[in-house]
Amino acid sequence: MKDHQKEELIITETEGINASAQQHPWYFHIKYLITGILFGIVFVKAEVISWFRIQEMFRLESFHMYGVIGSAVMVGLISVQLIKWLDIRTIHGEKIVFTPKVFNKGQIYGGLIFGLGWGITGACPGPLFAQIGVGATVVVVTLLSAIAGTWVYGRFRQSLPH
Repeated sequence: MKDHQKEELIITETEGINASAQQHPWYFHIKYLITGILFGIVFVKAEVISWFRIQEMFRLESFHMYGVIGSAVMVGLISVQLIKWLDIRTIHGEKIVFTPKVFNKGQIYGGLIFGLGWGITGACPGPLFAQIGVGATVVVVTLLSAIAGTWVYGRFRQSLPH
């Protein structure tokens, strides 16, 4: 697809507006697996997946996790602004579109449930696989609970406040 060509896409609710219009063979996605493994190693080395570090954060005993989260927010903010200002496209030349987000009260409920689960289990969904990978097999219970929670949300989504 050329830079100035516009192509109509049929986008499902799960794909989002930035879904790629191109089809790729299965092995094309191996780079994402490798990136995920490297990202997991960085999480382990930086102690971001440590239950003790997460508890220190919630008890306001250490700046470590706040520094990591704050750095991630700043990198994200700068990256999004650069993408917008420089009209950066995907590696396949497709335009990246940012859509305005509409606030709703369901985000408050979801955030409270997410934070409660994070505080109780010591893990948000991102590092679950890294925690399992370093041998914290009890985290499998947290992973299965996260999957069950996602299923429950999907099942009752239409009747929840949005």
